[in-house]
Amino acid sequence: MKKVMLIGIAGGSASGKTSIGKQLQKSFNSNKSFLIMKMDDYYKDQSELSMEERYNTNYDHPLAFDTELLLEHISLLKERVVIDKPIYDYVNHTRKEATEKIFPTDVVILEGLFCLENEAIRDLLDIKIFVDTPADVRFIRRLVRDVKDRGRTLDSVVNQYMTTVRSMHDLFVEPSKRYADVIIPEGGHNKVAIDLLATKISSILAEDMI
Repeated sequence: MKKVMLIGIAGGSASGKTSIGKQLQKSFNSNKSFLIMKMDDYYKDQSELSMEERYNTNYDHPLAFDTELLLEHISLLKERVVIDKPIYDYVNHTRKEATEKIFPTDVVILEGLFCLENEAIRDLLDIKIFVDTPADVRFIRRLVRDVKDRGRTLDSVVNQYMTTVRSMHDLFVEPSKRYADVIIPEGGHNKVAIDLLATKISSILAEDMI
């Protein structure tokens, strides 16, 4: 059975993790061989909590995630087993009842804040990437994204950034950079780094076919 390559892309909120994943996927010109998994979909289910309690959850702490389920799912994908991935509802701050059936591919990209912070996840990764983007750029991107796509107010985004996002980044995300095989400044705008990564992925995939 052909090996599944698992690539982890970590970095601060709105650093450009998703952009890099999409650029890598595009460089191979075949969506069927690539799968992008978002760690955000593995936020814990909070359906039993009140909306006020959900608002007060620290979503930038590792304990906000169902890491056990995530580890189970990426391990199954590496064994080429189909999974039912949870879907997170950012407006209601809990999981949706529906799930998404995910089929294994040759390359699985896992992107999220804590992809490199957790040792068990790191041990499953074939390539570890950290996206290093200045804090002011990340904040502006996050502000636009959360207001436009996630139904948030400007005040709530600013308050969350000041109370949890910045401190949790310094405590958990930034230190995980030391585990990276590759550090990419500026996310998806770094064409040189993405081209080099695509070349490396191609060479590994070619070796597995021999």
